[in-house]
Amino acid sequence: MKFYDELKARGIIEAMSHDELEEKLNNESLSFYCGYDPSAKSLQLGNLFTIVTCMRFQNAGHKPYMLVGGATGMIGDPSGKSEERNLLDEDTLKSNIEGITKQLGQFVSFDTSKSNAAVMVNNHDWWGGIGFLEFLRTIGKRFRVSEMLAKDSVKSRIQSESGISLTEFSYQILQAYDFVCLNKQHNVKLQIGGSDQWGNMTAGTDLVRKMNGEQAFCFTMPLITDQNGNKFGKSAGNAIFLDGEMTSPYKMYQFLLNVDDAIVDGLLKRYTFLTLDEIATLEDKTKTEPHLRVAQKTLASEVVKLVHGEEGLASALRATSFFFGEKIENVTDKEISSIFEDVPSVTLSKDFLNEGEFLEALAQTPLFKSKGEARRSVEQNGISINNVKVTAVDKKLSKDDLASETALLVKKGKKNYCVIKFE
Repeated sequence: MKFYDELKARGIIEAMSHDELEEKLNNESLSFYCGYDPSAKSLQLGNLFTIVTCMRFQNAGHKPYMLVGGATGMIGDPSGKSEERNLLDEDTLKSNIEGITKQLGQFVSFDTSKSNAAVMVNNHDWWGGIGFLEFLRTIGKRFRVSEMLAKDSVKSRIQSESGISLTEFSYQILQAYDFVCLNKQHNVKLQIGGSDQWGNMTAGTDLVRKMNGEQAFCFTMPLITDQNGNKFGKSAGNAIFLDGEMTSPYKMYQFLLNVDDAIVDGLLKRYTFLTLDEIATLEDKTKTEPHLRVAQKTLASEVVKLVHGEEGLASALRATSFFFGEKIENVTDKEISSIFEDVPSVTLSKDFLNEGEFLEALAQTPLFKSKGEARRSVEQNGISINNVKVTAVDKKLSKDDLASETALLVKKGKKNYCVIKFE
């Protein structure tokens, strides 16, 4: 299958600036770029779609330029936003740039022995030296306000209650000039990005033609949404970050494991490197044996392994197994907090670990109203510490009962948990 045909079959291409791009993708080695604004210190699961697409392009022989928006990140893109972004201070912006640059480096190959080795660029390198008057004379005069106002990202904001500032209104000019500089300095011919970037990207192809006299191209990818139409990777405002310190491998695994049957096929096509035949087999299993969630398990495993490696996947699978009865041991406090984030917790004195009465500790958790109720549960074989049944009502606690540095997990019955921390 030709490269363009595979992109179409995977649902990766939404719109292209020129039909001739199909032939170029199949038969030429194009230098292309994709931009990421440092609005946070980590990219999110939604960004991973474009990153994986960059990896596909590089595997097909094209050369990626990974742009981190040190300049545009100081302004903020109004596309897809209902209100003005908060401007970042320089220290935060610098930290975010460092974090995102490091993340991008783990996906595409920067091996300079290869002709299509990836290149990292920062648009502050060319914007930082341009004064306001020079900007107006050399770049601003190339734009017509009527055309800028016609862009969907601008129209929607102008009509909103919050409106749009001159700062964000100018964003499309900055992004367009990025394309001009990359085309002139590195012969970059193609920009790829999400469908909400179409207006900014076509502004770039127009500006490349006006300033460099070159033909440039762009294509957009569909924005990934869940079954309810919400941006994928954002659950009730809680983004799924690629940074394991911000979102653990376990949390990422669970998020993907729980995606709806209606969207899992599309996610497998866009986020993994499984063949289309392999994905078709998984799709059949979803139809015939949906309760097994084989497609979701495969998606979760493939994506977590891509982002966090084999070690991260092993950690996620082990954490998942805790909810199926595996003994909880040799974990850290941080892991306990992440895995059992939604579980009630109490903090007791560390003196309890010196032969403290277990029933007394149980009585101080929200699982029990009294020491007597806790006793009855133990007598009925209904209490576990770290998934190990407790049979002795006179059990005394010690450091050997800890699952991590300072915590243990109590389970009542099959599904009621409580983390007990000792300080």
